[in-house]
Amino acid sequence: MTVANVGEFGLIDRVTARLAQGESVLLGPGDDAAVVAAPDRRVVASTDVLVEGRHFRRDWSGARDVGHRAAAANLADIAAMGATPTALLVALCMPTDLDPAWAEELADGLGAEAALVGASVVGGDMSASPTLTIAVTALGDLAGRAPVVRSGARPGDVVALAGRTGWAAAGYTVLSRGFRTPRLLVEAFRRPEVPYAAGPEAAGLGATAMIDVSDGLLADLGHVAKASGVAVELTREAFEVPRQMRDAAQALGVDLYTWILAGGDDHALAATFPATATLPEGWRPVGRVTEGAGVTVDGAPFAGTAGWDHFRRTE
Repeated sequence: MTVANVGEFGLIDRVTARLAQGESVLLGPGDDAAVVAAPDRRVVASTDVLVEGRHFRRDWSGARDVGHRAAAANLADIAAMGATPTALLVALCMPTDLDPAWAEELADGLGAEAALVGASVVGGDMSASPTLTIAVTALGDLAGRAPVVRSGARPGDVVALAGRTGWAAAGYTVLSRGFRTPRLLVEAFRRPEVPYAAGPEAAGLGATAMIDVSDGLLADLGHVAKASGVAVELTREAFEVPRQMRDAAQALGVDLYTWILAGGDDHALAATFPATATLPEGWRPVGRVTEGAGVTVDGAPFAGTAGWDHFRRTE
């Protein structure tokens, strides 16, 4: 069976039947548009796209894994603004010979990841395409808080991290070398573990700037430094290095800090806080904000690529 046999509207019915709707959804899939409650009267919105061969491979990840990744990439952006995600809209472009079960399992992954934060998949679109592509738009609610933007960091602030970095990049390297273990790292690439609650919590406790680490910590903190007109200094010894990552780096001949500092797809949250602030649980200091420009590690520029560039690197 293929999606061409099932047809567009038949596939839509099969997919939407698998998607539960949360309390914030006033009108879900089935009409020209969905209706989602916006108690704050402001809506935080973000969009992201995953392209087969560029962001995922079906021989590396199952459809549910891809669904989790696609949802996480967008939900993390909402959390990084200090908001709570409420809804996802998904556009799916696929080859006509795709098994409809793949699309159904993708929906299961999208819905399960959204459910972690109480959000729902409320609609989207489908089309035929020679390249399998998933585009997701996320909506969120600020609950009366000011958004935490990239331009608020000030000299003297502490740079802190919630979540993990380097795990997904290590998993990518393992898979690209033809291996499937360590499983801990491979699974981190397939399904990121995002500290969603840390975003709104940090906003409520005075974070001055925040960003989702999707392209690499150095690259993303570089955006904060540029937007804020400051410099960021990181310290290697501040980062946790699991044994499996250390062993994999040694076996594969990789500098593990390339994964930790420049690897993407973990969707940790990086934020700056006033020096007098008590860091929320789950956040750990990894550096400081100073006068100047750019990002340094142990007082020197990092020798290597700072992170992912969509127009240079391919999987």
